[in-house]
Amino acid sequence: MKKIVLLICIVFTFSCNDDYLETPSLTQVAEGNFWQSEEDAYLALNGVYSQLQSRSIYGGCLNCWQGFPGFDGLGDNAFNQYKWEGPGIFMEGNYDPSRGQFTAVWNDHYRGIARVNAVIKNVKDISEDLIPAENKEALLGQAYFLRALMYFNLAVFWEDVPLITEPQTLETAYVAKNTYAEVTEQIREDLFYAIGTLPESYPANLYGYATKGAALGLFARVQLYNKQYDGPTGVLALTEQAMGLGYSLHPDYAALFKPENETSPEIVFSVRFLRGPDTNNGEIFSGTYGGSPKVDQRPMPNLVNDYYCTDGLPITESPLYDPSNKGLNRDPRANGTIYFVGDQYFDNPVRNFRGNSPTGFGMRKYIRTGPDADGNGSASEGSQDFYVIRYADIILMRAEAMAETGDVAGAMAMVNQVRARVNMPSVETVEGAVGQQEMIDIVRHERRVELALEGLRFMDLKRWGEIEEAFNRAIADPVGPYNPQYLGPRSEVFPIPQDEIDVNPNLVQHPVWQ
Repeated sequence: MKKIVLLICIVFTFSCNDDYLETPSLTQVAEGNFWQSEEDAYLALNGVYSQLQSRSIYGGCLNCWQGFPGFDGLGDNAFNQYKWEGPGIFMEGNYDPSRGQFTAVWNDHYRGIARVNAVIKNVKDISEDLIPAENKEALLGQAYFLRALMYFNLAVFWEDVPLITEPQTLETAYVAKNTYAEVTEQIREDLFYAIGTLPESYPANLYGYATKGAALGLFARVQLYNKQYDGPTGVLALTEQAMGLGYSLHPDYAALFKPENETSPEIVFSVRFLRGPDTNNGEIFSGTYGGSPKVDQRPMPNLVNDYYCTDGLPITESPLYDPSNKGLNRDPRANGTIYFVGDQYFDNPVRNFRGNSPTGFGMRKYIRTGPDADGNGSASEGSQDFYVIRYADIILMRAEAMAETGDVAGAMAMVNQVRARVNMPSVETVEGAVGQQEMIDIVRHERRVELALEGLRFMDLKRWGEIEEAFNRAIADPVGPYNPQYLGPRSEVFPIPQDEIDVNPNLVQHPVWQ
């Protein structure tokens, strides 16, 4: 498998071990003679992309602290069997500010923000004799997109966080928190700029850089989270623009999550990875041990039960459901996401899943079935890209905004598009004529089964106000030893790491964690 990956390691400004686009690295450079060309600017920008590959952001984990690929363990979709990785102990109410599992998420995002702020400042300062104004705008568009992505991640999980938009000095290092509203406003400003300057696409050798579609998709996600549906920067307007850019649904849902389809027209923005003989920027979220698929992230029974049968009916109503063969006659997305008992999950040597997990199910989506095309073992670093935004999500964001604003017919048409890709019956065929609240519930169900195990569940549950219900579903599942406890607001926001509070006299802990 051949892949173009961004590469950067700038000694004086950035500290990185990851690679991103295949561009010559700098091994000897002095600060005084950098920022002298467009190539310098792209090298620095690549250093921001490389930060997204961190284990705690999108690089993922198999036996270490979890990043976003494992965050469906926060809620009712998955059981983090290695609880110490983070989601498991958070769900059980055993987390406190002194524990380090989510500290890496905080630190790696702020490292990325420091890098992007350096890019923004220095690209603005570079003479137009060295970089034409149009090219500067495109560079800045990517930088603003990346900063918005990182700040949105922080805002969802921590809410009030320090908003840093300039390179820091020792004198400006100790900053206080900004409100969630202030952070969100900056995110919107950054994305508004990015949409106006980013191109719709790049040449094939630059695939992976943020596009206009990526900025539109992220802006729509931000606005959906904040229930901003209408207006020129509402979800409806943003998704309408994104849907006019040539994206389409991949014809094979299960195959989409394999390396050979990483450049499908369904992928709006992904974090790229390549682990081979001459590259060292692999991921581990697709890794698995040989004895059972993806030991540290197990699909929960309540998630599995939420997939309909192929007639579009829930398993409690469909005559097609066979409790002795739970994968039979189910929504194809179930079999593209989950291993059922008897499924072959390993190719070399051939192994079938015996149900040997605490939940009785295994994770199939993204997961390797043996050594990959680059020769990497199943439990070592691999080359699977992580999809941050895909077109199906944009369609369902539009469906949700339509449902929430009373456009039931429009929402129905959007859901039908997503269902048709996997040959599931339309809303009209099964649910029939529905009212607004029924349509909202249909969209929420569709998001769950379409986007399961992609790290978005907690974000959805939080904006819907359904985290407590999700905890209750997890509690009711026959999974052991697992004891989720809903602790009110403490189960809905991360504490600021105690190490950060200790070193920064201006930083105050989130009120619910004080």
